[in-house]
Amino acid sequence: MAHSLSAKKRVRQNAKRRVMNRAKRSQVKTLVKRFETTVGEGDAKAAAEQFHVIAKKLDKVANTSTMHKKTAARKKSRLAKRLNALKAKPVASA
Repeated sequence: MAHSLSAKKRVRQNAKRRVMNRAKRSQVKTLVKRFETTVGEGDAKAAAEQFHVIAKKLDKVANTSTMHKKTAARKKSRLAKRLNALKAKPVASA
């Protein structure tokens, strides 16, 4: 256990930041799950809107060091790849 005042303050700060970081990561995971369900249903327009929201959220989370910038970029890239495949799907079958 921390003894000095500064160490005790640091423990309090870490606890507060941990809660906020977990909430942000959880929000990203929830948004990604919704996006994947929409892609599974084949609704390209709704998926594109959700992708825009996810991309914005990932950028904010990466900017606050909750998630590494390259991790956020990798997630956005993979989601964009799925969205583009969904958009190209009807064209290929027509």
